[in-house]
Amino acid sequence: MARRDVWWLRAAAVWTVVVWLTFVRNQLGDGTRSVGFKAVHFTLAAVSIAFGVVTWRVATRNRRSSRHPVDAG
Repeated sequence: MARRDVWWLRAAAVWTVVVWLTFVRNQLGDGTRSVGFKAVHFTLAAVSIAFGVVTWRVATRNRRSSRHPVDAG
């Protein structure tokens, strides 16, 4: 994978994590939302953060493997 592609994936991963962590932090102090709303959105946040972390790891792993190709012979 090209270095530029890796950085785009990492930027998307960081953006996803930052946005959802900010949302969660804001909702923790908000007493106007129902428990159901918070439960659904905290679940969405957890899944989205997990996708962000996995995206970062895939980009890193792919970049490492392209620098050190496995001997096919």
